[in-house]
Amino acid sequence: MVLRAEQPLSLLPQLERLDQIDLRHVELAWSDHPHWAEQAAALVERFPSLSLGAASVCTQAALAGVRAAGLAYAVSPVLDADLLRAARRDGLALVPGVFSPSEVHRARRLGCPLVKLFPAVQLGPGFWPRLRGPLGPLPACIAAGGLGVGDVEPWLAAGVDAVAIGGQLQGAEAWAALAHLVQRLA
Repeated sequence: MVLRAEQPLSLLPQLERLDQIDLRHVELAWSDHPHWAEQAAALVERFPSLSLGAASVCTQAALAGVRAAGLAYAVSPVLDADLLRAARRDGLALVPGVFSPSEVHRARRLGCPLVKLFPAVQLGPGFWPRLRGPLGPLPACIAAGGLGVGDVEPWLAAGVDAVAIGGQLQGAEAWAALAHLVQRLA
Protein backbone atom coordinates (compact mmCIF):
# COMPACT_ATOMS: atom_id res chain seq x y z
CA MET A 1 0.00 0.00 0.00
CA VAL A 2 1.28 3.46 -0.90
CA LEU A 3 -0.12 6.51 0.88
CA ARG A 4 0.58 10.01 -0.34
CA ALA A 5 0.35 13.24 1.67
CA GLU A 6 2.69 16.19 2.09
CA GLN A 7 2.48 15.77 5.87
CA PRO A 8 2.51 12.12 6.99
CA LEU A 9 0.47 12.73 10.16
CA SER A 10 -2.55 13.48 7.96
CA LEU A 11 -2.45 9.77 6.99
CA LEU A 12 -3.31 8.68 10.52
CA PRO A 13 -6.92 7.58 9.72
CA GLN A 14 -5.81 5.47 6.74
CA LEU A 15 -3.00 3.86 8.74
CA GLU A 16 -5.42 2.99 11.54
CA ARG A 17 -7.72 1.28 9.01
CA LEU A 18 -4.83 -0.60 7.40
CA ASP A 19 -3.59 -1.72 10.81
CA GLN A 20 -7.09 -2.97 11.70
CA ILE A 21 -7.34 -5.13 8.56
CA ASP A 22 -3.83 -6.56 9.17
CA LEU A 23 -2.15 -5.11 6.09
CA ARG A 24 1.48 -4.94 7.17
CA HIS A 25 3.57 -3.13 4.52
CA VAL A 26 2.80 0.53 3.93
CA GLU A 27 4.84 3.09 2.03
CA LEU A 28 4.60 6.76 2.93
CA ALA A 29 5.38 8.86 -0.13
CA TRP A 30 8.33 11.10 0.58
CA SER A 31 7.79 14.86 0.34
CA ASP A 32 10.13 17.76 0.87
CA HIS A 33 7.94 19.17 3.65
CA PRO A 34 10.30 20.36 6.43
CA HIS A 35 8.59 18.13 9.03
CA TRP A 36 8.19 15.00 6.86
CA ALA A 37 10.87 12.96 8.66
CA GLU A 38 9.73 13.80 12.19
CA GLN A 39 6.08 13.09 11.30
CA ALA A 40 7.01 9.80 9.63
CA ALA A 41 9.03 8.89 12.74
CA ALA A 42 5.97 9.58 14.90
CA LEU A 43 3.96 7.16 12.74
CA VAL A 44 6.67 4.49 13.07
CA GLU A 45 6.38 4.83 16.84
CA ARG A 46 2.58 4.83 16.81
CA PHE A 47 2.23 1.77 14.54
CA PRO A 48 4.88 -0.76 15.60
CA SER A 49 2.98 -3.61 13.94
CA LEU A 50 3.24 -1.94 10.51
CA SER A 51 6.35 -2.16 8.39
CA LEU A 52 6.52 1.45 7.26
CA GLY A 53 8.73 2.44 4.37
CA ALA A 54 9.05 5.39 2.04
CA ALA A 55 7.86 5.66 -1.56
CA SER A 56 8.97 8.07 -4.30
CA VAL A 57 12.58 8.23 -3.09
CA CYS A 58 14.58 9.73 -5.98
CA THR A 59 17.22 11.92 -4.31
CA GLN A 60 19.87 11.84 -1.62
CA ALA A 61 17.74 14.31 0.37
CA ALA A 62 14.81 11.89 0.30
CA LEU A 63 17.11 9.05 1.38
CA ALA A 64 18.35 11.18 4.30
CA GLY A 65 14.73 11.81 5.29
CA VAL A 66 14.00 8.07 5.24
CA ARG A 67 17.01 7.42 7.50
CA ALA A 68 16.04 10.25 9.86
CA ALA A 69 12.49 8.91 10.13
CA GLY A 70 13.69 5.41 11.00
CA LEU A 71 11.65 3.81 8.23
CA ALA A 72 12.26 0.15 7.45
CA TYR A 73 12.91 0.55 3.71
CA ALA A 74 12.68 2.88 0.73
CA VAL A 75 11.20 2.42 -2.73
CA SER A 76 12.09 4.45 -5.81
CA PRO A 77 10.33 4.80 -9.15
CA VAL A 78 13.76 4.89 -10.83
CA LEU A 79 16.93 2.83 -11.05
CA ASP A 80 19.75 5.05 -9.77
CA ALA A 81 23.08 3.36 -9.02
CA ASP A 82 24.29 6.25 -6.82
CA LEU A 83 21.13 6.10 -4.72
CA LEU A 84 21.51 2.32 -4.36
CA ARG A 85 25.13 2.68 -3.23
CA ALA A 86 24.21 5.36 -0.68
CA ALA A 87 21.39 3.26 0.74
CA ARG A 88 23.60 0.16 0.99
CA ARG A 89 26.37 2.15 2.68
CA ASP A 90 23.85 3.15 5.35
CA GLY A 91 22.32 -0.33 5.68
CA LEU A 92 18.97 0.77 4.24
CA ALA A 93 17.03 -1.46 1.85
CA LEU A 94 16.18 0.46 -1.33
CA VAL A 95 13.92 -1.11 -3.95
CA PRO A 96 14.59 0.50 -7.35
CA GLY A 97 11.99 1.06 -10.04
CA VAL A 98 12.31 -0.65 -13.43
CA PHE A 99 10.23 -0.50 -16.60
CA SER A 100 12.22 -2.05 -19.43
CA PRO A 101 14.13 -5.32 -19.89
CA SER A 102 17.36 -3.28 -19.90
CA GLU A 103 16.53 -1.76 -16.52
CA VAL A 104 15.66 -5.19 -15.08
CA HIS A 105 18.99 -6.52 -16.36
CA ARG A 106 20.88 -3.53 -14.94
CA ALA A 107 19.15 -3.85 -11.56
CA ARG A 108 20.13 -7.51 -11.45
CA ARG A 109 23.75 -6.64 -12.28
CA LEU A 110 23.70 -4.03 -9.50
CA GLY A 111 22.74 -6.80 -7.06
CA CYS A 112 19.12 -5.85 -6.48
CA PRO A 113 17.20 -8.84 -5.10
CA LEU A 114 13.90 -6.93 -5.40
CA VAL A 115 12.62 -4.41 -7.95
CA LYS A 116 9.50 -2.32 -8.42
CA LEU A 117 7.90 -2.65 -11.87
CA PHE A 118 6.62 0.88 -12.47
CA PRO A 119 4.20 1.97 -13.81
CA ALA A 120 2.86 -1.57 -14.01
CA VAL A 121 -0.55 -0.52 -15.32
CA GLN A 122 1.14 0.47 -18.60
CA LEU A 123 2.67 -2.99 -19.05
CA GLY A 124 -0.04 -5.43 -17.95
CA PRO A 125 0.35 -8.60 -15.86
CA GLY A 126 1.75 -10.62 -18.76
CA PHE A 127 4.87 -8.46 -19.06
CA TRP A 128 6.86 -9.84 -16.11
CA PRO A 129 6.62 -13.56 -16.97
CA ARG A 130 7.59 -12.79 -20.59
CA LEU A 131 10.98 -11.54 -19.36
CA ARG A 132 11.98 -14.91 -17.85
CA GLY A 133 12.74 -16.57 -21.18
CA PRO A 134 15.14 -13.99 -22.57
CA LEU A 135 16.58 -12.72 -19.25
CA GLY A 136 16.66 -15.91 -17.19
CA PRO A 137 16.22 -15.71 -13.41
CA LEU A 138 14.58 -12.48 -12.38
CA PRO A 139 14.72 -10.56 -9.11
CA ALA A 140 11.64 -10.57 -6.92
CA CYS A 141 9.10 -8.04 -8.18
CA ILE A 142 6.57 -5.59 -6.78
CA ALA A 143 4.08 -4.42 -9.42
CA ALA A 144 3.13 -0.79 -8.73
CA GLY A 145 1.66 2.25 -10.37
CA GLY A 146 -1.99 2.70 -11.31
CA LEU A 147 -3.14 -0.61 -9.82
CA GLY A 148 -6.23 -1.16 -7.68
CA VAL A 149 -7.61 -3.91 -5.47
CA GLY A 150 -8.98 -5.80 -8.48
CA ASP A 151 -5.51 -5.96 -10.02
CA VAL A 152 -3.82 -7.75 -7.12
CA GLU A 153 -4.80 -11.34 -7.89
CA PRO A 154 -4.14 -11.24 -11.67
CA TRP A 155 -0.65 -9.80 -11.06
CA LEU A 156 0.13 -12.35 -8.35
CA ALA A 157 -1.10 -15.13 -10.66
CA ALA A 158 1.23 -13.79 -13.36
CA GLY A 159 4.21 -14.32 -11.07
CA VAL A 160 5.04 -11.04 -9.35
CA ASP A 161 5.77 -11.31 -5.64
CA ALA A 162 3.73 -8.35 -4.42
CA VAL A 163 1.39 -5.64 -5.68
CA ALA A 164 1.35 -2.05 -4.43
CA ILE A 165 -1.89 -0.13 -4.55
CA GLY A 166 -2.64 3.37 -3.41
CA GLY A 167 -4.33 6.10 -5.39
CA GLN A 168 -7.01 3.70 -6.62
CA LEU A 169 -8.18 3.02 -3.04
CA GLN A 170 -11.04 5.47 -2.66
CA GLY A 171 -14.45 4.98 -1.13
CA ALA A 172 -15.98 2.51 1.31
CA GLU A 173 -16.42 -0.17 -1.36
CA ALA A 174 -12.69 -0.17 -2.22
CA TRP A 175 -11.74 -0.38 1.47
CA ALA A 176 -14.13 -3.30 2.00
CA ALA A 177 -12.69 -5.06 -1.05
CA LEU A 178 -9.17 -4.52 0.31
CA ALA A 179 -10.10 -5.92 3.74
CA HIS A 180 -11.66 -8.97 2.09
CA LEU A 181 -8.60 -9.48 -0.13
CA VAL A 182 -6.16 -9.22 2.80
CA GLN A 183 -8.17 -11.85 4.72
CA ARG A 184 -8.31 -14.18 1.70
CA LEU A 185 -4.58 -13.92 0.96
CA ALA A 186 -3.47 -14.24 4.61
